[in-house]
Amino acid sequence: MEIFITNDDGYQAKGIKILTETMRQFGSVTVIAPKYHQSGMSMAVSLGLKQIAYKELLHEDEVRDSSGNLVKGALRTAYLDATPASCIKFGLNTCFLDKFPDVVVSGINHGSNAASASCYSGTLGAALEGALNGIPAVGVSLDSMNPDADFSAVEKYFPDIFRTIISNLPEKKGIIYNVNFPDIPAEDIKGVRVGVQGKGRWVREFCKWNPALYERLGLTPEMLGQKSEAECEEGEELYMMTGDFLDDPSNPKIADHWLMKEGYVSVTAHNIDTTDREETVRLGSIGINKEF
Repeated sequence: MEIFITNDDGYQAKGIKILTETMRQFGSVTVIAPKYHQSGMSMAVSLGLKQIAYKELLHEDEVRDSSGNLVKGALRTAYLDATPASCIKFGLNTCFLDKFPDVVVSGINHGSNAASASCYSGTLGAALEGALNGIPAVGVSLDSMNPDADFSAVEKYFPDIFRTIISNLPEKKGIIYNVNFPDIPAEDIKGVRVGVQGKGRWVREFCKWNPALYERLGLTPEMLGQKSEAECEEGEELYMMTGDFLDDPSNPKIADHWLMKEGYVSVTAHNIDTTDREETVRLGSIGINKEF
């Protein structure tokens, strides 16, 4: 199996290193990840004829045991100074120009990508780029922003989730599977549940720039591709995005973020085709269609 991996936290993030080693048991792995942190980029691409730096980092052959059995698949890694979706585009036009990979796996994201976060996620944006090209795609996240987060639950349970998904793919194209792990010890996870995208919105989303907020999350501005010293022109004020999640009371019990709160790993199926079929029929019934 040819596996193509990226993320939105950057090639040096702990999550993508764990995912890479986890996935090598399934086959050969190619990693092309952003040079810098790229959260919130969704499916944004690096356009405008801008210069995009690419650097190959590592190339390992397959690892086999004394009996010749495959222990780890071949591995090659690189970074691209671009968005997560651009990393997938780049790989499909270079490493996989002759034959697409069997699957795109994006993550492990530092932070939840459940509910409305899925709309902004660079992790899922990369998966959607794979789906746009007809490739099965999986995004995997852990509900922790800690750069040194404990990914042992993902290491323990994600391989079986992946194996089940990839062994039972539908004929329908354009699907991505959004897998979210709660930030609890592996022994406390109750199980895995199929869910739906939760509803809600973020409020109080902006505050004055405050370096102390980085420290609370165990981050530095450099980890986000920024500078420690604030730079602004005369008359400008600096803000940063924070905010609180306002839950929608109409959410069903199988909303992905609620499943996580209950101690389950949530698996939600999204699709690149965002057409609302029911509304399409309703629009036709109210006289939108006309001939001129």
